[in-house]
Amino acid sequence: MLERLIGEYGVLAVFIGAGVEGETAAFLGGVLAHRQLVPYWQVALAACLGSFAADQFFFLSGRYATKWSYVQKLLESDPIARVTKLLEAHPTGFILAFRFIYGMRTISPVAIGVSNVSARKFIILNAIAALIWGVAITAIGFLAGHAVEILIGRLELHLHVLIALALAAILVAVSAYAVRREMARRSARSGTWRRG
Repeated sequence: MLERLIGEYGVLAVFIGAGVEGETAAFLGGVLAHRQLVPYWQVALAACLGSFAADQFFFLSGRYATKWSYVQKLLESDPIARVTKLLEAHPTGFILAFRFIYGMRTISPVAIGVSNVSARKFIILNAIAALIWGVAITAIGFLAGHAVEILIGRLELHLHVLIALALAAILVAVSAYAVRREMARRSARSGTWRRG
């Protein structure tokens, strides 16, 4: 039953999940591809398109819908200053990298939409970054599914998915910690430089 549902709706779930949640959906798509419930290229493409579509939506919200309360709330949040600073310093690099920085996924395209970055530039860079991100994260999920099978053996699907979710949670937590630590280090170094 579960396998049939995944076969029918798995690709759509990865598309929606990649846009709404991000890494976990793409990662699980890779695990499901490893289990041969859905073709890898379909889940990778779904992750790319879901991520691209969501970021285009948030970019357009920042560009044309700043009166929406949700957009105003994002623009008044604490991380907006960090995002704006990074965007102003390295616009191309930031647009290519923001989806890989935990905690900046939603606010960044809104901030880019408010900036003077052209829509054409954002579409091109967003497409490139979404392609890299979707293929990479689903590939990590695929390899993680393979690693679990090598270490533990062929599990029931629900156990395999639970282990994959635990691995995804650990990867996200470690990545978030590393990014926050690096940003704090750069902030401290920047503050010391200014005082000097």
